[in-house]
Amino acid sequence: MPLRRSGPARRTVPLAAGTLVSLLTVLALPLALPGLATASDAGKKPAHPEQDWMGSTIAMREGGNRAGGPELQAAHGRGVSGVDVSSHNKHVSWSSLRRAGVRFAYVKATEGVNYTNPYFAHQYRGSYHVGMIHGAYHFALPDHSSGSTQARYFLDHGGDWSKDGRTLPGALDMEYNPYGATCYGKSDRGMVHWIKDFVDTYREETGRDPIIYTSTNWWRRCTGNSGKFGRSNPLWIPRYGSSVGALPAGWRYHSIWQHTSSGHPIGDRNRFNGTYTRLRILAKGN
Repeated sequence: MPLRRSGPARRTVPLAAGTLVSLLTVLALPLALPGLATASDAGKKPAHPEQDWMGSTIAMREGGNRAGGPELQAAHGRGVSGVDVSSHNKHVSWSSLRRAGVRFAYVKATEGVNYTNPYFAHQYRGSYHVGMIHGAYHFALPDHSSGSTQARYFLDHGGDWSKDGRTLPGALDMEYNPYGATCYGKSDRGMVHWIKDFVDTYREETGRDPIIYTSTNWWRRCTGNSGKFGRSNPLWIPRYGSSVGALPAGWRYHSIWQHTSSGHPIGDRNRFNGTYTRLRILAKGN
């Protein structure tokens, strides 16, 4: 992973007595502004991040056949086979998955701003070493800190992108809150702003638009079915049935379909909506 650039040094300027009084007055004001996470929020650690993987809240909240309908249909359907893994999968037999036809993998890197997957290096490098195209994903906790803050944390802990033709752009996992209010206490407008903050920061740092993982039901409920991201961000949609179903507003098609969360030996199975050549194009970018 490339080294991160350090920020410019801050200059210290002497303060006059009157300025000091004004500064003390400002410091006495409430620190929490509307829409911003407080210091205590940013310092919170997820209570059970090992249980928060991509889609862990979808089957619980939305139901559906976790086997994804007829598995034979999924196994021989159009597209490229992939998996997503996190710390709960621990040590993955990547060579076995490769022999079974899996060609790409996404690995959970981070959650919020206080958790990194302890198995990330093994899982991320392991998938790459057996010849898979791989990528990393971030489990969002929008009530803990800003989108920009979480994007930078993700980038600094495995979510960066490399133009090597084998690394997919990072994915932003937006789903039901595993710790409280479904929409993390945010209004539709506030959630859209949070996602845009993450997306813009990731694009500024990597030149790539992150993939957005979300269900149609969650998107409608928590963003007001916003259509702002459909033209720029590839869609990764979970639906445990025989078809993808209706898409969130703004997207005319999906890029990845998570069609099952109970397959063998890795639960979360995915299909890329295109050929292997198109998958490599997505990895390489322009």
